[in-house]
Amino acid sequence: MSSAPASHSRPAARQAGRPADYLAIARLDHSTKHILIVPGMVLAYLLRGVHADDVAQQVVLGLLSAVGIASANYVINEWLDRESDRHHPTKSQRSAVQRQLLGRWVLLEWFCWLALGIGSAYLASGTMLLVAVLFALQGLVYNVPPLRSKDKAYLDVISESVNNPLRLTIGWAMIDPTTVPPGSVILSYWLGGAFLMAAKRLSEYREIVASHGRGLLVRYRVSFAGYTDTSLTVSCFVYAMLSAFFLAVFLLKYRIEYLILMPLVVALFGQYLALSMQPGSAAQKPEKLFKERGLVLLVLLLGLAFAVSTFVNIPVLEPLTAQRFIRLP
Repeated sequence: MSSAPASHSRPAARQAGRPADYLAIARLDHSTKHILIVPGMVLAYLLRGVHADDVAQQVVLGLLSAVGIASANYVINEWLDRESDRHHPTKSQRSAVQRQLLGRWVLLEWFCWLALGIGSAYLASGTMLLVAVLFALQGLVYNVPPLRSKDKAYLDVISESVNNPLRLTIGWAMIDPTTVPPGSVILSYWLGGAFLMAAKRLSEYREIVASHGRGLLVRYRVSFAGYTDTSLTVSCFVYAMLSAFFLAVFLLKYRIEYLILMPLVVALFGQYLALSMQPGSAAQKPEKLFKERGLVLLVLLLGLAFAVSTFVNIPVLEPLTAQRFIRLP
């Protein structure tokens, strides 16, 4: 078995980067991930009500901030990964790999996207600014040596998935910039994101090892040296259980009717894990998940169940929160 296909070899002479190539490394097509902002908006409205002076302005500024910071992080990600990405079956086609981009222009682009994100957050609120700064710092910790958490097994997943609760808090701050989401839902969102990232790595591991061998996989990303098929599968299971636990804490604490969501949440985790084990899985490209009909259907059912349980009281569930067996003297 060859260690790498010929198409992944370094080109003899790469052509100079075009403006479109510099724009491509910002990955604006990944903006679908910002759908994770919406639950934060909904929860803030239900739990706190509107505390923002101009919600429309806050939404626009929040979205600009999220897109700006995420694109800045993607820019440094593609630039710093350009040598290792050439070992990946599909990432080897990225602009930073195929074209000769100039470091000074990449740095300028990173700064411009960062300025858009931080500036928009500054105009929105103090809470939004704090989240934007943490979002930008995450990109540096994850990508830039000597920290570069993406090269360390398990820490790569934990550090990357922090983007999920940050997006949740951006959505929350659009509606209520005076507080932050409950800790239970932040932890659930964070660990749910860890499940998604671990499932993505599981999909990559299974596919690349089967087609090109483990050696190529480790050259693509160092952290894979610390993983096995079994350890990634187990980590998905652990992240999913912890996410569901903290979600249950939140549901029980704020509205007992939300318990009816749990079977759908469990089904969603199961569906996604099964999806990650399929050849050519969309789990490797989360921005394309909207094309997975089964997954989309489950999300829609979950949204419907959430709406019903928000406005319909179910008295039969009330006794579930009362202890029955411990009697104080």
